Amino acid sequence: MIKTRFLSNLLLSFIWVAITGAFSAENFIFGFMLSFILLWIISVNRSENKYFTRGPKIIYFIFFFLYELVKANIEVAYDVITPKHYMKPGIVKIPLTAKTDLEITLLANLISLTPGTLSLDVSDDRKVLYVHAMYVQDREQFILGIKNGFEKKLLEIIR
Repeated sequence: MIKTRFLSNLLLSFIWVAITGAFSAENFIFGFMLSFILLWIISVNRSENKYFTRGPKIIYFIFFFLYELVKANIEVAYDVITPKHYMKPGIVKIPLTAKTDLEITLLANLISLTPGTLSLDVSDDRKVLYVHAMYVQDREQFILGIKNGFEKKLLEIIR
């Protein structure tokens, strides 16, 4: 069902671009959003259709990740250009709510993509992720940041 809604959304977006005659990325994105709203309006069971709930969550997650990426880059860059270092590195053991290989892999990669953090290992029982971080002021706060940030939002999209 999700695939057919997405394909319908793409098809309507291409039709919008063809009708308006403006072949640009902005016009395609506008057509995609417009067709998303139209498909949402005409759908019978909105509560059962994951396409209409996942789409906004994915967009929110992209902006959340970009915010975290920029914030981490600024933090690392500031530490590099100032004479005093504010690093307090450490290896943190993060208990996982993610269960499948896909969920764990995506979470580990998202953590590693953020400057200042690196996923090191997953325990054999796949219940703990070990992360090296440059800035671990408070371990519990760091764990909560990962659990309530990346992991929670990622699992909302995947599950």
